[in-house]
Amino acid sequence: MDRSAFHRLFKSPGPVVTPVIHVLDIGQTLTNVGHAVRLGAPGIFLINHDFPVDQFLPILRGVRAECPDVWIGVNFLAQPGRVAFPILGRLSTEGCPIDAYWADDACLDERQPTQTEADAIAAIRDASGWQGLYFGGVAFKKQRPVDPALNEHSARIALPFMDVVTTSGIATGEAADLTKITDFRRGLASAPLAIASGVTPDNAARYASEVDCFLVATGINRPGDFYNIDPARLAALLDLTRAYGAPR
Repeated sequence: MDRSAFHRLFKSPGPVVTPVIHVLDIGQTLTNVGHAVRLGAPGIFLINHDFPVDQFLPILRGVRAECPDVWIGVNFLAQPGRVAFPILGRLSTEGCPIDAYWADDACLDERQPTQTEADAIAAIRDASGWQGLYFGGVAFKKQRPVDPALNEHSARIALPFMDVVTTSGIATGEAADLTKITDFRRGLASAPLAIASGVTPDNAARYASEVDCFLVATGINRPGDFYNIDPARLAALLDLTRAYGAPR
């Protein structure tokens, strides 16, 4: 998938905004999904920061049942694709399709000539039968540090393994270094790039020419609230990205 196809998929000429909802329960999740849908966000991601995957799955099933037409991605916290893809395949066969998986760690090693773990994950993904988009974390927060001199190389070697290369700043809520994003864009050429930390209505324009998707939580949440979207902040970010237009 190239950048143009990614933007056509979401009918969004500018960066695609996918609010990330830190899930507590189905009621809180549906309230926040409602904000995103009402304001016209093209999709959402759900993440289980506070409990394990087995407690998360009933909520996912409930949200999908209530929102059959919403584009839903998930992050099973700290779980790589080798764990996630079989679960996602089973959910699909149960009538609970998930549109995307975002892994914090795509299990690449830019220091090595071959990518044994990423190859194994790709085989597991194929065997699972799951058909969604894979957002793979590369040089991502809370993972093994990557030498900034290897950012471009890291992005380039990620290309065969995922649909959307996804990077971040150094921590949750921390904006990504602009040089890092420029390096990633050079390594990816025309492939899509996502940022999953630190984007706000105030700084999004800095990234808009290089980045295709903003996975955003703290930047659009109510001040001091880890769990609930501030509709005014989300609206401001959506307005900015709509005004920006197509990738340049």
